[in-house]
Amino acid sequence: MKGREICEALRNGRRVYGTRIVAPSSVWLPAVRNAGIDFVFVDTEHPPLDRVIVSWMCGLYREAGLPPIVRIPSPDPHEARKVLDGGAVGVIAPYVETAEEVRDLVGAVKLRPLKGKRLAAALKNPETLEPELEEYLDKRNADNVLIVNIESVPAMEKLDAILGVRGLDAVLIGPHDLSCSLGIPEQYDSPQFDRAVQKIIKKARAKGVGAGIHFSAGIDLEIQWAKAGGNLILHSSDVTLFGQTLKSDIAEMRHALGDDRQA
Repeated sequence: MKGREICEALRNGRRVYGTRIVAPSSVWLPAVRNAGIDFVFVDTEHPPLDRVIVSWMCGLYREAGLPPIVRIPSPDPHEARKVLDGGAVGVIAPYVETAEEVRDLVGAVKLRPLKGKRLAAALKNPETLEPELEEYLDKRNADNVLIVNIESVPAMEKLDAILGVRGLDAVLIGPHDLSCSLGIPEQYDSPQFDRAVQKIIKKARAKGVGAGIHFSAGIDLEIQWAKAGGNLILHSSDVTLFGQTLKSDIAEMRHALGDDRQA
């Protein structure tokens, strides 16, 4: 898929599928390419990946036809510009809590290369853009995807305003931080957590904005929330899936060979 196709799908309610990639190795590429996903999520918020490595990963996956969407370390428009300059097709901004933060990110992602007072004027009133400039910006940034993490109660309280910012393509729930903000850390099967997730998804889809959750703790819950309207399917990560499969296989082999008995 191209970035513009991802944006269109998210806004129209069609599902797009991806996974988080943190391993900077080309040997992952054949497995990822054959997994049936539409994009890859390269995470720089938590893993220690530097700018050169991230740019190389973006080039690798772009060439393979898997648009790389990069989560930046903070909701900083300068960080968004850096990963786009490095080859990212889209940006995921973590822990966004206000419409103003989203608006600044829209400026960095959808109105590149405008900066300074010219950008501020365009964000305040798009009609200040000359027709030729507006056409240029639309064409240049057509494949840029903007997703923001909704991970806190304050973000939920400001959700209507966040969703009302023109240029936002999707919201992505961060389950761990959201559960902590709700006061129920890692209680993902809690009715309170489920209500929060479904509320975010319902509000986003009603506004024509894509919605999803980055989840690694149970595929049944992922399917449940997708059936509730979530169409940004971001399943697990390379390191998590590797660890889970390796642990399961080793446990099965130890049991079959009698090596799981205590001495």
